[in-house]
Amino acid sequence: MTILWAAALLLLAYLAGSLPTGYWMGLTKGIDIRTVGSGSTGATNVLRSVGKMEALIVFIVDIAKGYLPVWWAMVLEPSLWSSLGLPPYTIPVAVALMPVLGHSRSVFLGFKGGKSAATGLGTFLALNPLAAGIVFAAWLGVLAVRRIVSLASISAAAAAPFVAYFCGSPPTIVGFAVVGALYVIVRHRANLTRLTTGTEPRIGKKLETP
Repeated sequence: MTILWAAALLLLAYLAGSLPTGYWMGLTKGIDIRTVGSGSTGATNVLRSVGKMEALIVFIVDIAKGYLPVWWAMVLEPSLWSSLGLPPYTIPVAVALMPVLGHSRSVFLGFKGGKSAATGLGTFLALNPLAAGIVFAAWLGVLAVRRIVSLASISAAAAAPFVAYFCGSPPTIVGFAVVGALYVIVRHRANLTRLTTGTEPRIGKKLETP
């Protein structure tokens, strides 16, 4: 029965991550977010292509859809998952991978989507709030100095495993931070190319081609 509960939560976490918040928000203004700017359904493309308030809503919801399933899994860790005999936090970490995957490979959008930075932050917030707070502060710091969202996201993702380790996270959560960081960075590969060529837009500027 415990395995069935775990499987159900994994599925729910993937479906939560798959909710195409940015796509729906674009539709409120008659915009298919997949056909403008970078083509991503994340908050950054919503900011450039739809509006500031819409982007803020998408950002908050994208964090929440990563946070809530993992928070639930963490609550059940001592009473349910520990009976499986797995290393501590194995099930919460497995659940954390699902919204990250779902956001970028949404079942509702033909397995396409965003870059999973905000949703990944939400999962990390549930796994280790202190580490997530430090990573978010790093994201804000890079963003304030450079005004480039992708650079801030890549920098924060790269820092996450080290922060998780130094904040005393168990090996399973540190491992998740490594995998999640690599996944988010790979999802930003087009941004990395533009960063190296100096063509990545700063906040307030639009990216004209997907």
